[in-house]
Amino acid sequence: MKRYKKGYTQGVYDMFHIGHLNLINHAKEHCDHLVVAVNSDSLVEQYKHKTPVVCEEERRYIVENIKAVDEAVIADTLDKVEQFKKYGFDAIFIGDDWKGNERWKQTEIELREYGVDVVYLPHTQGISSTILREEKGNQVKE
Repeated sequence: MKRYKKGYTQGVYDMFHIGHLNLINHAKEHCDHLVVAVNSDSLVEQYKHKTPVVCEEERRYIVENIKAVDEAVIADTLDKVEQFKKYGFDAIFIGDDWKGNERWKQTEIELREYGVDVVYLPHTQGISSTILREEKGNQVKE
């Protein structure tokens, strides 16, 4: 039996790769209903100072078509309390590479007031959109 009724995870999901899929699939193992929020283009530009390679609506559509995803939405904020109030989840899932990060420690404190658990899932080593972007940029054009 799954531990949580409604789970939530959020990310850019740009240049979708196996690490993204692993996180989503692992999150679904822990909840009955999984909401996956895709960060809007403007949000990514605001906090990462990068323009996503794939636009927000296409990224949301890709995520929506993963069988582990029950609901795919566009997120315009990184504020997880605001997202909790909107979607009503009882667990939020994030890669364990964020464990101990000051922002996530604060998020744990804030969400605890609402009875929401922050669950750290195994990060897929050696893969990220940043790594893929850098590898692509380093390829020699012939």
